[in-house]
Amino acid sequence: MRLLFNLLWIVFGGGFLIWLEYVIGGVLLCLTVVGVPFGVQCFKIAGMGLLPFGKEIQDDPTSAGAGFLGFVMNVVWFFVAGLWICLSHLALALATAVTIIGIPFALQHVKLAALALAPFGKRVRTS
Repeated sequence: MRLLFNLLWIVFGGGFLIWLEYVIGGVLLCLTVVGVPFGVQCFKIAGMGLLPFGKEIQDDPTSAGAGFLGFVMNVVWFFVAGLWICLSHLALALATAVTIIGIPFALQHVKLAALALAPFGKRVRTS
């Protein structure tokens, strides 16, 4: 069932476009030394954006993005990109939740919105 939902997500839910946008953003951020940590977070969100069904987000206190440095990076991320990415995912969630068939896609957009707000110190885990 997870495979079916992921395939439908790629085709109808915009999964491929979401993945492509995050990968392009990650590559552009990795071109600069300062942007590398932010580019890595884009790649994390891209992986979740391509195949979100069967994945969950959890706090990871052992990651390099945890602690005070992760907090500072999350604040920078939030004001530069996170808020706008979150709002776009929430708008897409509202648009897909209009139909009963789109409700599972809306839930995945809400999950991506939560990750886009503050990706540092989080880990995507397959459930």
